[in-house]
Amino acid sequence: MNPQMMTVGQAAQASGLSAKAIRLYERKGLLPPAVRTESGYRLFSQDDLATLTFVRQAKTLGLRLDEIGEILQLRRGGGAPCQHVLRLLDQHVADIDRTITELRQLRGALTHTRRHAAATQVGVTDGVCRVIEHAPPTCRDHPSR
Repeated sequence: MNPQMMTVGQAAQASGLSAKAIRLYERKGLLPPAVRTESGYRLFSQDDLATLTFVRQAKTLGLRLDEIGEILQLRRGGGAPCQHVLRLLDQHVADIDRTITELRQLRGALTHTRRHAAATQVGVTDGVCRVIEHAPPTCRDHPSR
């Protein structure tokens, strides 16, 4: 075995990923197909290790595997993917902002429903649960997740 090459276990340890994640990334095309030993063991190069480290870092930024794959394909095609990455990051920030807004609205609706329930008689009902059935309309209109 080439001393520069490492097994999946060694690559996992060096990259901070699990062997299972590395096999998944290979299957998804984030890594080129691994070189194999005569007995079928995967071998990874230093370039593969750099890619694995990049994937791990991109995941910590919230990028999905398909987005990471796009970035790697742009780079492998000779392009500079940084503008694409900036657009992805902007989209993720916008998604997070939208989620925060929705969560604040949901929190307000839940708090309002709880106060409304405390102020009214919550007891036996012909339905399932008065708290929900008699929730103020603004709470019932909240989009479901």
